[in-house]
Amino acid sequence: MRSISEAHVARPGLAVVEVAALDDATAFAIQELLAAQCAIAAAERTVHEPGEPCVRLRLFLDLHPDDQGDHGDGDGDGEP
Repeated sequence: MRSISEAHVARPGLAVVEVAALDDATAFAIQELLAAQCAIAAAERTVHEPGEPCVRLRLFLDLHPDDQGDHGDGDGDGEP
């Protein structure tokens, strides 16, 4: 998989999540669970590296999608 860019974790609430699972169905089920809780940039496919016992899926999530980079004091109202 490609390396994680600084932009992927540029502010609090952004995260890169890598799922390792036995099969595609399990990996995508985990992705669906995360999508139900926060905003994600979903993966469209898994990756299987030769010699590894699993598939991997990487997705990007934002715990605060409504903040639009407005950090404020952390209470969500956008004011310091």
